[in-house]
Amino acid sequence: MSKFLIRAMVLPMTEPDVFYPQGEVAVEGDRIVSVGEKGSAPPGFRPDRILDLPDDVVMPGLINTHTHAAMTLLRSYADDLPLMPWLNEKVWPFEDKLTAEDIYWGTALALCEMIRSGTTTMLDMYASMDQVAEAVLHAGTRAVLSRGMIGNGPNGKLALQESLDLVKQYHGAGEGRVLVMFGPHAPYTCSGEYLQLVKAEADRLGVGIHIHVAETLDEIKIIQDQYGKTPVQWLEGLGIFGGHVVAAHCVHLTPEDREILARRQVCVAHNPESNMKLHSGTAPIPELRAEGVVVGLGTDGASSNNNLDLFGEMRSAAFQQKLRVDSTVLPAYEVLEMATVGGARTLGLKDVGMLAPGFKADLITIDLDQPHFYPRFSIPAHLVYVAHAGDVRTVMVDGKLLMEDRKLLTMDVKKVCQEAETRAKRISALFEA
Repeated sequence: MSKFLIRAMVLPMTEPDVFYPQGEVAVEGDRIVSVGEKGSAPPGFRPDRILDLPDDVVMPGLINTHTHAAMTLLRSYADDLPLMPWLNEKVWPFEDKLTAEDIYWGTALALCEMIRSGTTTMLDMYASMDQVAEAVLHAGTRAVLSRGMIGNGPNGKLALQESLDLVKQYHGAGEGRVLVMFGPHAPYTCSGEYLQLVKAEADRLGVGIHIHVAETLDEIKIIQDQYGKTPVQWLEGLGIFGGHVVAAHCVHLTPEDREILARRQVCVAHNPESNMKLHSGTAPIPELRAEGVVVGLGTDGASSNNNLDLFGEMRSAAFQQKLRVDSTVLPAYEVLEMATVGGARTLGLKDVGMLAPGFKADLITIDLDQPHFYPRFSIPAHLVYVAHAGDVRTVMVDGKLLMEDRKLLTMDVKKVCQEAETRAKRISALFEA
């Protein structure tokens, strides 16, 4: 059982005013033992290694609450299109050509990028999720996985069975690093009967639901024309809410929708950069938070972002709402909460998202000894408004180092990049022909 002592500036994300300019975090096995000022480790604690990083800030690992990891293979493949043509004419035809092995390597590419940018946990929705699980287990990160289910498609029944198999095979795998939720794609791609069947199976197995909701005005119109309701109101009428539900996007909401989400304790995964790029709109995040809705941050897939950098996502989330409402909303610490504590609550993870005794040792360090971090008036402001992926020096998950001095320890980055390039170009060539 390895013991680490990390000496650095410490931002534990336990309270807004808690920060240790000269602090330390003691880790034993997969858990945090102590957090505090330098010298606060328990008497008799003998670390196997000391990471002495006085110019770094150590903080909880970032949590990506909505992504499609293997879509790294579509990065910059189909840009500058509205969502529906983007999906129907570009993304879905490309995805139809993906093999399970392609999905493994696309996920591996995403995990390399996530580790390098400080993301330690993701909520992912895609196909061939056994391959995604294997990539996560190899990389050493934490993940909640959902097999995307398009109930109106020809493979709706198969997708549900694959979801059941995924729970059986991988829920709790990797000493609990891998968990499973059900992933019905969206209200406009699943019938009410199918969604109710998914909900019944999720409840039976004790797992949650991860679904796109109210992402675009096209979706609002489709559901309004078919059922005379908003997507949120339609899902509420079907009985889908209640229990653990993560609703991705939630851009177009009425006051009644927001009330339903708050009352039903639905968590929202906010994806500001994807929503901007696809002209989907701007989610009412300050209003949702004020009404008690738990909000996490997501990147969506790399095909609609085009990166998986949650530091960039934090900056965009803050600036977007300041433009929409006023300059006082979503101050830096609140945005950091969305990327850490809020992300953990969104995913239903009770022992990650902050640095505290007894919590999992999922943490990162950021190198602040760089010109863009001086002068140091506010560390939270620097992390949200200044930091970027390349500033991450160290990544640890479950007490195991995944990156040290910016070098990945669990992934062969060169091989992953070569595999991803070859596989993506093979598929794109089919359409060029």
